[in-house]
Amino acid sequence: MELLHEGPLDGRKPPHPLAYTILIIPFGASGGFATVALAFLATKVGLTVEQGAGLVAAAIFPNVWKFFWSPIGDKTLTRKRWYVLSCIACAVGTFAMATLPLGPKTLAPMTAIILLTSIASTFLAFAVEGIVAHVTPPADRGRVSGWYQAGNLGGAGVGGGLGLVLLNHLAKPWMTGAILGVLTMACCLALYFVPEVPAAKSEGTVLQSMRHIGVDVWKALRAREGTLGAVLCFLPVATGAAGGVLAQAEVAAKWGAGDHEVALVQGFLTGGVSMVGCLAGGWVCQKLNPRVAYSVFGAVMAVVTAAMALSPATTTMYVGYNIAYAFVTGLGYAAFSALVFDAIGHEGHAATKYNGFASLSNAPIWYVGLVLAWAEAHWGPKGMLFLESGLGIVGIAIFAGVSLAMRQRGPARR
Repeated sequence: MELLHEGPLDGRKPPHPLAYTILIIPFGASGGFATVALAFLATKVGLTVEQGAGLVAAAIFPNVWKFFWSPIGDKTLTRKRWYVLSCIACAVGTFAMATLPLGPKTLAPMTAIILLTSIASTFLAFAVEGIVAHVTPPADRGRVSGWYQAGNLGGAGVGGGLGLVLLNHLAKPWMTGAILGVLTMACCLALYFVPEVPAAKSEGTVLQSMRHIGVDVWKALRAREGTLGAVLCFLPVATGAAGGVLAQAEVAAKWGAGDHEVALVQGFLTGGVSMVGCLAGGWVCQKLNPRVAYSVFGAVMAVVTAAMALSPATTTMYVGYNIAYAFVTGLGYAAFSALVFDAIGHEGHAATKYNGFASLSNAPIWYVGLVLAWAEAHWGPKGMLFLESGLGIVGIAIFAGVSLAMRQRGPARR
């Protein structure tokens, strides 16, 4: 059985986690282009709010199921080779999303492109997560998780904000796709600063190999911290799902916000703010149990969305609360990665185990996004925001109940 190393495989010191920030940017950027830039344009080109939410859901959907193909990332090729191949696919997919005109007649092919690009991006994430899990000493997991998620959310800001600005100002859509594609490929340069991690060694037949993977995953899940982490991942806590609805032109207009404000707060500004949130969340997780931190951040997000619903619907409020929402989203994402790296332990098949938890955590982002879009269409933006607050509080209450029920299982692994 493969064992995770506590240091780089080539003898070098662990790289600065900024390298992981850069490496994961294409994952966030390709998704951000769909969830921000295309989501904003959806209602402007004749799509409904729910159809716009469908585009966002298409970008998230593969991340709900990626656990089932994550063994491919563990058992084949090296992490760096997987990274380069998937980075190329993300660049091509982003170019296609930018070039294909969005509208009712092209909704189906656009959805297909978003799905395929999102699937490709999961392999890029497998590669980075595998390197992080193999190289990072336990004491540094919280800090590295913050830097890692800073690249994810910061990349979403780049892909969404920059993508929207370029689409609105460049003469041809393909120019936007070309620029984003070049920026995506440039992230491969950061591979120089991280060690290579080979594919997990196969033992016996394919079926025996899959059995070993299953044993590793089961060990991670049946431990107390693994079970609690899995439960918390699936609950609608600190999902950040309202961002995909708030980015749509028809919804933003209810606060008096237009494409400039959306590009700013759903792209550049919130990208930077969420990165700061990730770094702050990583620091907190060095001091506090990640599961506790995740619950606290979820409660803070519930307060933010409720306050936004109660405040006047002005452009200033739209900008201010979106910034606050982005910061808390960053806190939550950092806590998620920290609790997962803590739960998967030191034994092999890192990408598979990490993505077992990641699949669970993306399920609420997917279903909450669709529920919030329905709520906005039927109850308006304030009703949507109150609903998200309520879901967060209910999720935290469920987690507290499960935690109390599991106290008899003994202490968590440190």
